Amino acid sequence: MSLTTDLKDELARIQPVTQQAMAAEVATILRFAGGLHLVSGRILIEAELDSPVAARRLRAFLQLLYNAESTVVVVSGGSLKRGKRYVVRVVHKADELARMTGLVDSLRRPVRGLPASLVASGHEDSAAIWRGAFLARGSLMEPGRSTSLEVTCPGPEVALAMVGCARRLGAAARSKEVRGTDRVSVRDSEAIGQLIEAMGAKETFKTWQDRRERREARGSANRLANFDDANLRRSARAAVAAGARVERAFEILGNEVPAHLLEAGKLRLQYKQASLEELGKHTDPPLTKDAVAGRIRRLLAMADKAAHERGIPDTEAALTLEMLEED
Repeated sequence: MSLTTDLKDELARIQPVTQQAMAAEVATILRFAGGLHLVSGRILIEAELDSPVAARRLRAFLQLLYNAESTVVVVSGGSLKRGKRYVVRVVHKADELARMTGLVDSLRRPVRGLPASLVASGHEDSAAIWRGAFLARGSLMEPGRSTSLEVTCPGPEVALAMVGCARRLGAAARSKEVRGTDRVSVRDSEAIGQLIEAMGAKETFKTWQDRRERREARGSANRLANFDDANLRRSARAAVAAGARVERAFEILGNEVPAHLLEAGKLRLQYKQASLEELGKHTDPPLTKDAVAGRIRRLLAMADKAAHERGIPDTEAALTLEMLEED
């Protein structure tokens, strides 16, 4: 199953701590997944969910809190991507339920945002609000570059309230309008984990943390591998470039090369892609890489000086564009 399905399944089985938190979750689900309809002058409430467990949970809470009778209608998806939908419907005393859950005000006018009592709620109610919103219209992407925990909101006022609730739970959320739809998303991996844990989904939190850590470990390993590869390429290119300059130095100096510099130069030509440390192991007695580098440096300096005095190309003239390229 996807992380979204796993999280919804776990959230739908969490028992709210208080009846107030339960009421906050119900009001949020009805606001996000619901719709108010007028039929013959009477209000009808519907809430469309994609989880049968969430639908049963909503019906149980409606009965427990408001003694509201409800029915559920299963609607088959119209495409491969859209599965079954579960429509919870309240007809009897729906107008009273709409008023008690904050869907309408005392004058029976639809409320655009979340009820004021919920907006100013504490930690437990904020967690219940996010739980209800996610059960209704939430999604969770796998840890990675495009990771996010997101809810689709019924309007900008609701989106603003959700940002505030996330802040009370210690997570930074952002609201944005995408193709005419208001969305609230959390993109920071640590903040996503914090929000999942705050909603009470302990198992999904563990799964999320495990996948996040594994991805970060793979990313670190790949970066180190790429770094090592780049270093090896640079080292090999520098060794080849040094070999070309040494060869030119021998052409310039002829038989005037001191024996100890001649030895270092010949080793550079013989082992063109070896590191300085490896070259040092071939000398007798063995030399450190700094000693080998110093001898090659003095050889090139001697040849360049002689070339400038004679007015001929120096050792750098032996370098090609490929040798000068950088990663």
